[in-house]
Amino acid sequence: MGIINFINSIFDKLRAIDFLAPLLLRIFLAPIMIYAGLSKLGDIPNTALWFEHSLGLPFPKLMVYLAGGAEFFGGIALLIGFAVRWVSIPLMITMVVAATTAHWENGWHQFHEAKQTVPWEWRADLIEEGNKRKTIVKDVLKKNENYKYLTEAGAITILKNGIEVSASYFIMLLALFFMGAGRYFSVDYYLSRAFGSRQ
Repeated sequence: MGIINFINSIFDKLRAIDFLAPLLLRIFLAPIMIYAGLSKLGDIPNTALWFEHSLGLPFPKLMVYLAGGAEFFGGIALLIGFAVRWVSIPLMITMVVAATTAHWENGWHQFHEAKQTVPWEWRADLIEEGNKRKTIVKDVLKKNENYKYLTEAGAITILKNGIEVSASYFIMLLALFFMGAGRYFSVDYYLSRAFGSRQ
C-alpha cells in the first residue's frame, strides 16, 4: 500500500496544474466550432436548403442562425474562456441535433474500420459494405492511376459519417460544463475572483 499512497500523493500534487485540462479542451474545440459556425453563416441560403431538404429540420433559416451563431460565438467564448459553462449548453444541443439528424443513420464510426471496434456500433452492415467498396476503389486506382502517388498523403478511405465526432465533441463540452473554463487562462477565472463567484 505504501507505493500506492506515494503515487496517489504525486497525483494530488498534480492538481496544481489541473487548469491544463479545460484549457486544452477549449483550445482544441474553439477553432473547430468557429470554423463550423463561419461555414454555416457564410452561406446561409444553401445551408438552409441542406437543413430543410437533407436533414428535415423545421424553420431551416432560423436553425442556421441558431446553430451557426452558437458555434461561431460559442467558439470565441471557449477560446477566451468566457461564460464557458453557459456556452457549453447551446453547443451541446447543437451536437445532439447534428448527431441525430445528419449522422445517426450511419451508426457510430466516422470512418469505415477494417472491422467493428466498438460494441455500440449499430450499423456494422455499413462497415462491411464500405470495406467492399473501398476494395473496389483501390483496385480501380491501382489499374488506372499512379496508386503510390495517390496514397502518399494518406490512405484511401470511405467516409462512414457516423456520430463519433459529434458525440466526442459533446463529451468534451460536457466536461467543460462541469469543470468550467479553468484557472489563470480564462476570463471566467478573473471574473470569479473579482466578483467572488465560483468558477
